[in-house]
Amino acid sequence: MIPLLIYVAIFVGAFFAVKFIVRRTQPRDFTSLKTVTFGDESAVRADRWASIISVVALFVLWGMFTGSALLPKFLHMPGPFVGDTSFAYTAEGPAGTDDAVVTVRVHPVDQKPDAPEVDPGDGFAKNDSVLIGAWRSGLILWDKNDEAKRKADGAKIIAIDGKPISAGERVRTANGTVAITDKGTINFTPAKGMQMEPIWLPSPEAVWARFIDLTQEGYQNFTVLEHLGWSLFRVVVGFFFGALIGIPLGYAMGLSNWFRGWFDPIVEFMRPVPPLALIPLVIIWFGIEEDAKIILLFLAALWIMAIAARAGVSGVNISKVHAAYSLGASKWQVMRYVIVPNSLPEIFTGARVAMGVCWGTVVAAELVAAEKGAGMMIMVASRFNLTDIVIVGIILIGVIGYGIDILMRQAERFLVPWKGRA
Repeated sequence: MIPLLIYVAIFVGAFFAVKFIVRRTQPRDFTSLKTVTFGDESAVRADRWASIISVVALFVLWGMFTGSALLPKFLHMPGPFVGDTSFAYTAEGPAGTDDAVVTVRVHPVDQKPDAPEVDPGDGFAKNDSVLIGAWRSGLILWDKNDEAKRKADGAKIIAIDGKPISAGERVRTANGTVAITDKGTINFTPAKGMQMEPIWLPSPEAVWARFIDLTQEGYQNFTVLEHLGWSLFRVVVGFFFGALIGIPLGYAMGLSNWFRGWFDPIVEFMRPVPPLALIPLVIIWFGIEEDAKIILLFLAALWIMAIAARAGVSGVNISKVHAAYSLGASKWQVMRYVIVPNSLPEIFTGARVAMGVCWGTVVAAELVAAEKGAGMMIMVASRFNLTDIVIVGIILIGVIGYGIDILMRQAERFLVPWKGRA
């Protein structure tokens, strides 16, 4: 919740800062002088300042909650407690009650210091010392060196720092939380702060260091570039064949009642089926070789491209078709000069969606006994809690997918300049 609130605050602050400070100092362009802007797609363009601040904000939040060295310390969220702390417990035994102090040395998880030395004291309850790693909790056998034992003498703890406590209850101390287990032992959890443990979310610089290591040393016998290359190859090939069959199928369904009636049940039945559900059938029918992965991606793109092409044909303005026929155009000329150009915007939109679905499916496709690929790298690393490798793979897949989407948008602007025009 706190990261979300910070992100919303950054969004609101950046919006007003750009609107009232940056925009007032910049000259107004043609778009700002248009009489129609609301509801006019041509007047809506991505704000570069918003894009830059959005990306920077995500990295700042990432660094804030991981204690990144790339940010000044005053931007860091409170980290886990590290150092020496102590709490007192009151033990009740056959001889009455007695107090003792437990000194806890909380250390970074990658270090192993010596336990602090303490004076045991004079009563039947003796002072203790223990080592606990940051973000961890530790079980303390408080009666190990006491004269009154839990099992033999029925000794038990009745208070922590003067606050009454019994089995199953918790008490907050200066730098952590003390809980009494059902067996009467102490479970101490140091304050964890608000930063994420590196094993769950490493810092940006740790992820970058891992990326450099993967480019040089590789992972699972292949470099990260080779893993990405194979994933990209599978996605492109699967998408290509999906578009090669899906687009003509969509045109046929949009132009012919018979084709529409024949294939519409099949397309509408397969459209909501997630590609992941097809993995068992793909394995049974095509094995675990490279063909199976490409076929799964092909099926992920096929139905999307077919529906996009069908929607493109159905969305052609009928007045344009009538105008072409009135000028003596043949069916093929209507197809070439009216239907295809007017359906291309829908097809490009479907292609962008299909490419995104293929990138999302490639991780599952590479689960099918893949020896290389970004998805395989992510899944194998996740089994060993190598979160930095998982994040590297996710970021690279996202960057490549975003780059492909940009290229497709540029191709659409070049090949379909009439999009959005009457």
